[in-house]
Amino acid sequence: MGLGSTLLLGLIAGGTIALGLPIGRLRRPAPTLRALLNAVAVGVLLFLVWDVLSAAWEPIDEALGRVHEGRGGIGSAVGYGMLFACGIGIGLLGLVAYERWMIRRATAAAAPRSFGPGAAHVAELSTARRAPWTPARRLALLIAVGIGLHNFAEGLAIGQSAAAGQIAVATLLVVGFALHNATEGFGITAPLAGDADADGMPRRPSWGLLALLGLIGGGPTFVGTAVGHAVTSEPLSVLFLTLAAGSIIYVVLQLVAVAAKTRRADLLGYGLFVGLVAGFLTDAIVTAAGV
Repeated sequence: MGLGSTLLLGLIAGGTIALGLPIGRLRRPAPTLRALLNAVAVGVLLFLVWDVLSAAWEPIDEALGRVHEGRGGIGSAVGYGMLFACGIGIGLLGLVAYERWMIRRATAAAAPRSFGPGAAHVAELSTARRAPWTPARRLALLIAVGIGLHNFAEGLAIGQSAAAGQIAVATLLVVGFALHNATEGFGITAPLAGDADADGMPRRPSWGLLALLGLIGGGPTFVGTAVGHAVTSEPLSVLFLTLAAGSIIYVVLQLVAVAAKTRRADLLGYGLFVGLVAGFLTDAIVTAAGV
């Protein structure tokens, strides 16, 4: 398959993430609905953790199987194992450091400044115009980054299949990934439903912000498709899958902390169930189609 047609497949697979983005613009959702949406997002992300870790573990499992059968050495399994551990560590701890940096930056921006008497200083005006990112928006950004890493690995699979002439496989991958990405868009913006500023006033995300989050989360599918069409690399796939796993695990911990504040274990359970079923259902559809 040519590069142009392959990139079109990647664009379709990544573009469906936009279907779930409007959830973030809900007006004043009830606390019960906010808690349920948050829990569903946790369920979707937990499925993604299972999905990416199982895919990243396959090369290690195969290498260990060859060792057991006497058809290979332990070096390949150790190499993939180290890549697996490093990817998860970087994805998890990298987001820890990144969020701490964002919090320090937001705190510094919100701190009052004194520029002396007289006309307003240009920095005062710029600070007044620049609305700080709320915790909900920072969390949505972290989710988008984690999902973007996951979708880059999906794009690699599409590009590599198309480059190898496996048109049917590439097409089925696009269908499956498009279904997954539709649920991922909801996972990104669920924390934004009912977002509020420091004074407790509702703060709806702009369409521009939603488009940016969608680009961060879905755009890597397109980029990964282009890279996968030119380069076939199993270690690269393992690296990005584990980076995604580490980052999504961190985000899940943040969402669970938000859910704990509501003190509604029943809603957390219902939402987790719905999110997990949605993730596995889309995966089952793709498996039934023969991928």
